[in-house]
Amino acid sequence: GLLLPGCELTASTKSYTFQVDEEDDSDHILALSVVCLTDGAKDECNVVEVIGRNHENQEIAVPVANLKLSCQPLLSLDNFKLQPPVTFRLAAGSGPVHLAGWHRIMHREDASFEEDDDLSEEDEKDLPPIMPAKK
Repeated sequence: GLLLPGCELTASTKSYTFQVDEEDDSDHILALSVVCLTDGAKDECNVVEVIGRNHENQEIAVPVANLKLSCQPLLSLDNFKLQPPVTFRLAAGSGPVHLAGWHRIMHREDASFEEDDDLSEEDEKDLPPIMPAKK
């Protein structure tokens, strides 16, 4: 997997969107491992939200971290998995908040990726019900 480039949320850059090329035939998984306050952060609540889409393609915002220098400067998210495109937003506070994680690409033609519904349908199509007579 690829590590996320240093993604930082600050008072001037309150959101960061992780985009992928949706034309390519692979599934992208983004895993968030750590959210932490970095140098220059004030002792205030910093709330980080993740904005993604649910199965109905509706936008949903979920707060994933509430950081405060004096009590919780760092939060481990244990590779919280997200489906890009996804936006990270500093909903409260002025940061800077650093996000670390990785990006993995699952190629759909990989047979070991069993959650793909298309594969099970393919198997049934292998045997046509009526064989055309060879002349």
